[in-house]
Amino acid sequence: MIGQIEIYNQLTQEQVMQYYKTRYVPNNLTFIVVGDVDAEKVRHQLADLFKAYPEKSLQPVFIPGEPPQLGRREVHQEFATELTHLSLAWHIPAVTNPDVPALDLLSTILGEGRSSRLYRRVREEDGLAFRISAFSYTPGDPGLFGIDATVDPKKREAAQKLALQIVDDVKHAGVTADELAKAKKIMLSHHLGALTTMRGQASDIGSNWLLTRNLNFSRDYLDAVQKVSIDDIKRVAAQYLTENNLTVISLNPKGSLATKTEGPKAAAAGEIQKFELSNGLRLLVREDPRLPLVAMGAVFRGGLLAENPQDNGITHLMAKVLLKGTKSRTAEQIANEIEAVGGSVSSDSGNNSFGVSVDVMKPDLKLGVDLLSDVLLNATMPEKAIAREKEIQIAAIQQEDEQLTAVARNILRQALFMQHPYALRGSGSLETVKRLTQKDLIDFRDHYVVAKNGVIYVFGDVKAAEVKQLVEQALGKMQPGSLALTDAKPSISLSKPETVESRKDKAQGVIMVGFRGASLSSPDRYALELIDEASSDLGSRFFIRIREQMGLAYYVGASQMQGLVPGLFAFYLGLDEIHKLANEGLTPVELTRAKKKLIGQQEIANQSNEAFGYHCALDELYGLGFDYYKQLEHDVNAVTLEDIKQVAAKYFRDQPYVLAIVRPSEASPAAKQK
Repeated sequence: MIGQIEIYNQLTQEQVMQYYKTRYVPNNLTFIVVGDVDAEKVRHQLADLFKAYPEKSLQPVFIPGEPPQLGRREVHQEFATELTHLSLAWHIPAVTNPDVPALDLLSTILGEGRSSRLYRRVREEDGLAFRISAFSYTPGDPGLFGIDATVDPKKREAAQKLALQIVDDVKHAGVTADELAKAKKIMLSHHLGALTTMRGQASDIGSNWLLTRNLNFSRDYLDAVQKVSIDDIKRVAAQYLTENNLTVISLNPKGSLATKTEGPKAAAAGEIQKFELSNGLRLLVREDPRLPLVAMGAVFRGGLLAENPQDNGITHLMAKVLLKGTKSRTAEQIANEIEAVGGSVSSDSGNNSFGVSVDVMKPDLKLGVDLLSDVLLNATMPEKAIAREKEIQIAAIQQEDEQLTAVARNILRQALFMQHPYALRGSGSLETVKRLTQKDLIDFRDHYVVAKNGVIYVFGDVKAAEVKQLVEQALGKMQPGSLALTDAKPSISLSKPETVESRKDKAQGVIMVGFRGASLSSPDRYALELIDEASSDLGSRFFIRIREQMGLAYYVGASQMQGLVPGLFAFYLGLDEIHKLANEGLTPVELTRAKKKLIGQQEIANQSNEAFGYHCALDELYGLGFDYYKQLEHDVNAVTLEDIKQVAAKYFRDQPYVLAIVRPSEASPAAKQK
């Protein structure tokens, strides 16, 4: 997709421009518009826009077909990674082939969700993988059917053997009627979910035309999916998933493939080191020489918890405008400098914090520190940039109003967190964002971007002493200030259950039940996270009963927001199921599965210095300590069934809730049918 490095490095500007002028022409372009527009007006606008371009026919590009594979291919290599990444793949035909619907359903049965065959057998029952899934990739040309897994290096061969055995089981014994019916529902749900926004509908129409020249291909495809039989699944498995058509690839940790012999010891990441600068700014450094990359960033307390109904949205806007120019660099210069060395800079905001992150390669450490300090200390926040970012933020708010789950979440939070910042929306409201001024943003920045309110992290191929010196020189001049939000108060508790409702011109509806949750420092934290995972599990009793057996919902599950003060725990479940959970807790199987998932997720996430550094910095910022991650496995495994039962009763039985309902509007076709 991104090319071969030897060819890429030889490309000239003239070659790139010639390619652009040859391929980016009107008769090689399809323009898709979906939404509240005048089609004829759009057509005239496009005609005017492109009338200056000469009409010409493109030379056809001849791409030879992939030669048939005549035997199994297998390659195992070492790479700078802590876990083994295993892939198995078979050639399959293009998207228009009549066998593709059956192959897509087969990939869903084998590896989509926690109730799939691969997930249950390889991950849950035999414990041979941290993550495993299947896919069917069918572009306009012939594609691939594959299985991807992340495993312990010592378990690669066993995981590979079991995955192939599961495939063979389908080839010889087929699948069950229940498995096929479930897969059909999942595929239908995914397709309908993608059509809920204008962007999704445009993407659907565009891909239909580009790949098949049939605007109704998606509808024809879904019709074909519904006609697939058990025999069809067994036939395509036997036809395509053969030994001679198989390719096996794995990337393994350094030294894991070699015979144990004496030699140079592989580089390993060091422990995290914490420093405090002269102004009180905390610095976390992790020396990791395995790859010549450096991930750094700064996080500060703030976010939604620091906002009010008058300035809602200020954190998000301020974080974006931080990167739009400083006293010595324009926004274009910032982008050019970082991208010229293959790096990146970004900013974000959340419920309790905001931050800036920079990624560079080892030789560009000093540049990364310089850019990070420049945007934190010297951002000018130009009026023009503020106006542009306001437009983008307002568009995001409007788009969020089209998403049913977002609408339900917003009205739920407004009712649950009365007169509290957590009731506000992360991107703000149309009215508050429009009112924000340059002075508001600068004042907010000056109040919260101070040393004692922040944590810097630098993880990667660095030396701690050098990093400490660079950061002290660059950010030692930051005003000390003080730690923010130390006096943040929880919202007023509900006195009784409440129901809130909204209507949208959509064919579907959303039901969400919200309870007051826990804070980040609560002893109930991990019990709630395990309940969250078990309730969202595609193999859980909630999913099986509400979606599979009763067919009452496209999705079920839970989500939560934990903050410096108690947050939110929400269910996409019926009240009967929640009451049952509150009274009975989880089963032993559910708890064991949820524990494995939480622990496995951390091990996978911690492979990335970018994600690892960011989360360690947030833990330090929130008062948990930068090494809080070390106790997760112990604390999660220490949670018992009785703990789950007590916490479930405490949060979901002994306190009132908010029931949020988003219904189809009275004018919508769905509402009229009712």
